[in-house]
Amino acid sequence: MSVARRWVFPIIWIVIFSVIAAALVKFAFFGDALKADDVEFPTVAIEEQHYEVVAGAITNDVELSGTVAAAASVPILATLSGEVREVSVKAGQSVKKGQEILKLRAEVVNPDGTSGTQWKIVVASATGKLAEFTTLVGESFPVGSPVGSVSPPSYTVSGTVPSEQLYRLVDRPKEASVAINGGPAPFTCTGLSITFATAGDSSGESATGPTVSCVVPSDVVVFPGLTAQMTIAGGIAEDVMVVPITAVEGAALNGNVYFLLPDGTTELREVVLGLNDGIVAEVVSGLEIGDTILQFVPGAEAVDEEALPDNCYKEGNEVVCY
Repeated sequence: MSVARRWVFPIIWIVIFSVIAAALVKFAFFGDALKADDVEFPTVAIEEQHYEVVAGAITNDVELSGTVAAAASVPILATLSGEVREVSVKAGQSVKKGQEILKLRAEVVNPDGTSGTQWKIVVASATGKLAEFTTLVGESFPVGSPVGSVSPPSYTVSGTVPSEQLYRLVDRPKEASVAINGGPAPFTCTGLSITFATAGDSSGESATGPTVSCVVPSDVVVFPGLTAQMTIAGGIAEDVMVVPITAVEGAALNGNVYFLLPDGTTELREVVLGLNDGIVAEVVSGLEIGDTILQFVPGAEAVDEEALPDNCYKEGNEVVCY
């Protein structure tokens, strides 16, 4: 009896430890395993957002920052290759456009072979002060060379515009509305010009685009170095077809949209574009009011609701303009 009892208890302990060891092995290697049938795979249905073409209005204003500067000096050019025989003004003097500055004389050969003398009067190229004028009697100048310059008593506001924004200014406006920071009430700046840099010359175009400038009216008090906000009106289109620019491949002149067919598929359709304000674009032709297109070209970003124009709002996943 004692011998049996001596073997029974060790066997029981061996069985117990075996069961514990097996349980630990199963827990360590298979505790986190799940049957494929027990796993739920979530599914996502991506629904393409659509836009129904409506009529709306577009105000095409291009805004940029500018700086006030004194108007550039205007050179006075020699109108004859000859010698200065008479000077009528002096440096620092105020002159009017067309006023006599000096007289040039040149010895020329007449068509019949005889020698002769030719005279030319050089006049002021602008109204202002003679900023640079050191010309003396007896000096000689080739035709077209500067004999001095005039500084107009006016100021300009200049800024740079991204080159792609020029598509919004295809009609080349002649004026802009200018608001001087900390200055007088907004005013109209005339003589608007857009200057492009030529090869090897960076004076007319910065790294961000060409230079836009206009002349400050003489009755507006400004000072060089003041900063300003320029608003160039590129036109207003009312009661026209409008679509979000995210729906169009291309943003100027012409583009493509994804037209929704009755069976739910889409086809690429070419459209002619008009004005755009950076958020919505005018469609001149290629669509009709009520047509449905994809609101977003593949890869295009969603329209920011806060950036929508006043006549547009988001309704669900669509942009509605009125």
